[in-house]
Amino acid sequence: MSFAFPQALWLVVLAPITVLVAGWAWRRRLRDAAAWVAGGLWERLHLRVHHARLWVSLALLFLTVLGAALALARPRWGVTEELVERQGVDIVFLLDSSLSMRAQDVPPSRMDIAKTLVRRMVGALPGHRVALVQAEGQGVVLVPLTVDAAVIDLVLDTVTAGSLPQPGTRLGSAIGEGIKLYPPESERHRVLVLISDGEDHGGGWDTIASRLAEAHIVAHTIGVGTGEGAPIPLPDEGGPQYKQDQTGQVVVSQLDEKALRGLSKQTGGLYLQVDRAAAEPAELVAAIEEMEKRTFEGEILNLQAERFQWPLAASALALALYLALSPFTRKRTEFPG
Repeated sequence: MSFAFPQALWLVVLAPITVLVAGWAWRRRLRDAAAWVAGGLWERLHLRVHHARLWVSLALLFLTVLGAALALARPRWGVTEELVERQGVDIVFLLDSSLSMRAQDVPPSRMDIAKTLVRRMVGALPGHRVALVQAEGQGVVLVPLTVDAAVIDLVLDTVTAGSLPQPGTRLGSAIGEGIKLYPPESERHRVLVLISDGEDHGGGWDTIASRLAEAHIVAHTIGVGTGEGAPIPLPDEGGPQYKQDQTGQVVVSQLDEKALRGLSKQTGGLYLQVDRAAAEPAELVAAIEEMEKRTFEGEILNLQAERFQWPLAASALALALYLALSPFTRKRTEFPG
């Protein structure tokens, strides 16, 4: 036997305390009554105490408090089988980690904000299966679909802008890798969340949207950055501080909202621009939660059965008997006619 709420077991000590208080109160009642009634009348008016009933009443009071305390602790024994089903949608997060995500027009950087957004959305969507794909010149699956959201959080710590071997930004390749992650039987429960600054050297946004639509995937897009843009910091390797073009001019990376908006619109998703660290993806989370969910995991668990009903019923019965049974009766006195 175990208890679901063992913290309530300390209430058991109230049972003997209650009995002591009740015994003291009854004793005082008799003493006060004897002091109030005139001595000559006491023999005719005083209460007769049934000692057996008194002990039974005290025992019933003890059981009432004890049963209530045990019921609050929720005892469990025996085993019951329960089918637990997990329902949700399959969500693939596609994180743009190209060098332009190092830009700091959204401090501390676009990359830091993008990773924070992924963490917030994963934390706000418990129960769903989530995956993570990193996108640069190629797409790399970092986390396949899983219900273990903690894996996403751990892997995000290792993602940095410009960390993949093939540089550049080709989101189409990464989206192709993301599409492969969805199981074939879930065509109505697919979501892709693309977090990017919209810069894409591969082009072909219409083709990407068509592939997503054909795969029945709703694509939500999050644009991280500003229209004014910012230069792209380079790793400190003794070279230029910021990325430069062929003429030696500093490259300014700007948010391309048009492409991201178009992709979400063509697939029935939403677009969110993020230009500050405090931005919340609540609208996207709500849209995902409103989608039709499917059962993708079920298991039979052997659980201990809740048995709080037994001590609760015993407590109620003891209380009813206690209220019905009184240890005091008045003496039947016959007055001369």
